[in-house]
Amino acid sequence: VAAPFVHNNSRGRRRPRVAVHCAALPETLPESEMSGPRKGASTGAIQDKQGLLEAANGGTLFLDEIGEMPTSLQAKLLRVIQDGVVRRVGSDAVDAVVNVRFIAATNRSPEEATASGVLREDLYYRLRVVPIHVPPLRERRDDIPLLADYFLNTYWAPHRGGAAAPKFSEAALVALTGHHWRGNVRELQNVIHRVLLLSTSNVIKPPDLPADLIRGPRLVKSSRRLEDVEREHILRVLTDVGGQKGKAAEALGMDPKTLYRKLCAYGIKE
Repeated sequence: VAAPFVHNNSRGRRRPRVAVHCAALPETLPESEMSGPRKGASTGAIQDKQGLLEAANGGTLFLDEIGEMPTSLQAKLLRVIQDGVVRRVGSDAVDAVVNVRFIAATNRSPEEATASGVLREDLYYRLRVVPIHVPPLRERRDDIPLLADYFLNTYWAPHRGGAAAPKFSEAALVALTGHHWRGNVRELQNVIHRVLLLSTSNVIKPPDLPADLIRGPRLVKSSRRLEDVEREHILRVLTDVGGQKGKAAEALGMDPKTLYRKLCAYGIKE
């Protein structure tokens, strides 16, 4: 999400944005993928071919999971970043001069990756001009109800057509908010996808969620209480329905009397 945002708000937004998942680079020909082969460099190379670096010229090259890139290729990438020139595989000459914005991402600590030798230290510090820390989902739990609703509504129409999407019950949202989410947003996305495929009700409740999500740890090392999360969610829903308690209770999937008791307990007045 962050990489396209940076690209789309840059002067090179009309130029290509090329995304590369470094772990998916073929082990046998990673350099050929990045720099392109020269004619005759290998079997099947019948003509000079652009690599990913030339394809991104003038725009952005997004290197996802940079720590998964072979270290031999990391050294060549460092030279491209420093010199702005590309030598195709099998070529001794400069085949192209490129002007590329590099954005690299990793889901591990880059300092640990450099210490273990997985990520070249010189490449890391060359890339680390403007570091952007994207906090894990467990550190921004307020986003969980918003993201859950977003994914539910995104996936619902393609799978269920014109039927109205269900709502999350209060207890389901508490369970989602309390999960540790080691897989971050992708894990949440997959959980919601699974829920909507199996859902048969207009209210999603805890039994509709994966069992490990219900039984797992809750808010480990978090300074926020579940009560605080629930109070904020009730206030958000009340705001969305213009303060109408009946509609809020329906949206929350709870009995109006239960909602009234919680409003009193949380000190939410008219």
